[in-house]
Amino acid sequence: MQLQQTETEPQTTEALHPEPVNGLSFTLTIVIPAYNEGQAIGAVVSKVRGICPDAEVLVVDDASGDDTAAVAADHGARVIRHPYNKGNGAAVKTGIRNATGEVVLLMDADGQHDADDIRRLLSYIPDYDLVVGARSGDSDTAVQRDLGNWVLNRLASYMVGREIPDLTSGFRAMKREMIMEFIHLLPNGFSYPTTSTLAFIKAGYSVKFVPIKAHKRIGKSKIKLARDGTKFTMIIFKIITLYSPLRIFFPISLLSFLLGAGYAAYTIWTEVHITNSSALLISMSIIIFLMGLVSEQIAAMRFERKE
Repeated sequence: MQLQQTETEPQTTEALHPEPVNGLSFTLTIVIPAYNEGQAIGAVVSKVRGICPDAEVLVVDDASGDDTAAVAADHGARVIRHPYNKGNGAAVKTGIRNATGEVVLLMDADGQHDADDIRRLLSYIPDYDLVVGARSGDSDTAVQRDLGNWVLNRLASYMVGREIPDLTSGFRAMKREMIMEFIHLLPNGFSYPTTSTLAFIKAGYSVKFVPIKAHKRIGKSKIKLARDGTKFTMIIFKIITLYSPLRIFFPISLLSFLLGAGYAAYTIWTEVHITNSSALLISMSIIIFLMGLVSEQIAAMRFERKE
């Protein structure tokens, strides 16, 4: 039997053509990726529709094994269901592609995000292109996850050259036109917030971080710290290599040069000659630096062709 993507149509056609949200100048689609969130999705959709009755609420069910899709539809959401489980990021991409609003707001289906914060995030658009709900220190999150996020935030802050208080928050509002430029970069797993945040910043778009308090999720988390933390770190390196390669190549080149030069100075002082190891490290530092320069030029040419 051939599996097909199915969509549960909303009660009325207005949801497919949302009006500008009351008090704001743009149309809005709220995308909620969901996988086995039948316990929480109904309350989340109801609260969102109460806060933004004029917005399109789009739930993307990633082939849940429970009644997630039915509950979301019963509470007034437009539902798109994947024929098989593709991953959280894939659900987000489906939602963005099918969104009809000029602005897309993403939030989790597990009850962590407070719908009352939606208008706070939206108030910074259109002045900003991406607004991220940055979880504050009093959020109801696990200590080990907070520590992992802190390490990722520090690494990302260095790589992009600006402070990033929360790299992995899934609660964010963005201009759909802008995120469509990077949608091919978003992974199918849980790290789409990392990718989109770094891509927006390195592309020169305006990004705002708004403090929010996250609540304890309903149900069991699907993110594993060791497994997904490694993926997040690799994504940081990949995005920075794509947009600003010297941020990675130069420190490695400098470290190699300092090691080679330092060892050369030591062997000259003690043995009156330079070892092959020193020469190799210095030569390697020059090669790495030149590779970084070439990569930087290739990255610049990508943007020139695009414009």
